[in-house]
Amino acid sequence: MTFLVTGATGTVGRQVVAELLRRGERVRALTRDPAKADLPAGVETVRGDLTDPRTLVPALEGVTGLHLITFGGAYFAPLTTGGEIVALAAKAGVRRVTVLDGGGPTPLQHAVEAGDVDWTLVMPVEFMANALEWAEGIRAGDEVAEPFVDRVSAMVHEADIGAVAAVALTEDGHAGRTYLITGPETLTVRDKVRTLAAARGREIGLTELSAAQAAERWRQAGTDPEAVAFLLDVYGNTPPEGRTVVDTVERVTGRPARTFAQWAAEHADAFRARG
Repeated sequence: MTFLVTGATGTVGRQVVAELLRRGERVRALTRDPAKADLPAGVETVRGDLTDPRTLVPALEGVTGLHLITFGGAYFAPLTTGGEIVALAAKAGVRRVTVLDGGGPTPLQHAVEAGDVDWTLVMPVEFMANALEWAEGIRAGDEVAEPFVDRVSAMVHEADIGAVAAVALTEDGHAGRTYLITGPETLTVRDKVRTLAAARGREIGLTELSAAQAAERWRQAGTDPEAVAFLLDVYGNTPPEGRTVVDTVERVTGRPARTFAQWAAEHADAFRARG
């Protein structure tokens, strides 16, 4: 069987590819620029674009399982081509589809749910990889500056997201399921900073920004006003789903979810000064 992974060069897509390879599956990766994909040996990399479903026809040949993302284009806009993608997948003989939730219902998600293939919705909370946004400031000045430092998150290791998706694609019993995926613990910003400091072997300072200071920083970085408002809301009022641990990873994969300490150890070099 062949599995096609879209968004294969993204944070989660790479993990879906890696987990399918680990399970001994044949993997095909869709990307707009195969020359820059930098995927593991053994992966068949093909050119395609979800915003132009015609490019998917050769990529879907012989595919039985398909991992989809719900956005495309330069600005990660929700895909409006879901109906065409689902029709092409069904015509090609795809039997199972996983959809990475992008933060709420999308046209593609609706099309998949209304289609004739078995689907599983993969709904992760905050990625542990988001901590990499702090790497430059930590390397340069041993410092993190964030608002709402006591907010809690049940952040999830991106490899666990890939593992859940791979199981849903390759095993029976997951059709029609929506899997909320979290890590094994809730952490504050303070907890995360302490964990990163321990992993890299050097203390990291933490400065709490006011909401106004954070908004101004984001605006200066080019963040549009709508996104700034969203960030302030989600950081200041994290929804229950984002701060409540669930056992999805263990139930689906048969092993405990990875901890942030494990993620920090794996990425410690990203937080150490260079040179």
